[in-house]
Amino acid sequence: MASSRTPASPGPVPLSKGNDRVKQARKLARRASRTEARLFLAEGRNAVTEALAHEGCVVEVFATVAAGEDHADLRERAPRWTPVADDALASLADAVTPQGLVAVCRHLDRPLAHLLADDEPRLAVACADVRDPGNAGTVLRCADAAGADLAVLAGHSVDPYNPKAVRASAGSLFHLPLALEPDPASAVAVLQQRGLTVLAADAGGEVDLFEADDLLAEPTAWLFGNEAWGLPPDLAELADHRVRIPILGAAESLNLATAAAVCLYASARAQSR
Repeated sequence: MASSRTPASPGPVPLSKGNDRVKQARKLARRASRTEARLFLAEGRNAVTEALAHEGCVVEVFATVAAGEDHADLRERAPRWTPVADDALASLADAVTPQGLVAVCRHLDRPLAHLLADDEPRLAVACADVRDPGNAGTVLRCADAAGADLAVLAGHSVDPYNPKAVRASAGSLFHLPLALEPDPASAVAVLQQRGLTVLAADAGGEVDLFEADDLLAEPTAWLFGNEAWGLPPDLAELADHRVRIPILGAAESLNLATAAAVCLYASARAQSR
């Protein structure tokens, strides 16, 4: 006897690499396109999970059929889940080994004055002219881990929505309030007006980090400069204090992300007492 069971209907046909929606998403690899559309790509399970937890952030998730099966929990939470062919997903991914899913997300930054109006911040970080996306993302991750209230990327800093910066933030881009300010001096002034003591991380600073607990216990904003040349003297002079990290061995200096981690955790420790 023939079975009366209705065959399962096939799922949607995965979109090809040449599909218009895939092409539009692929344009977000360029900063100009990201800025114009106020959209960016976040790839991999960790980033997509954090993006979905941020209400209203995710527009659409592109995923391979296999990823759809492996990440059913994410599929159920996505506002739009679109199966794509493997080569289509690879064209959207930046990682060497794609994990099979990429989310189109809305930009998260807000004007600095708006962020400062929302709360009573005690710890902030500002980077001026940071150029390396890995450093920018890692600073956001460190600030998030240290319990900072907000982060600022100022001047000619790298786009925090650069795929490498998003990946280096390890999800912290979706946790930490973020402002993008074209003028570093104006950013410093706004932070000071809000009652934050601005501390410039400077190898020639007059304050030793190891002797600054009383200063660090107050509401503070750390100011960091470019990876290669640090803070311009005129910008460092706008800070309330210039703080140096003691170099105890033979190393010439610390890189930006390491210096940020040391300074932010010194503040977190002092403020938690």
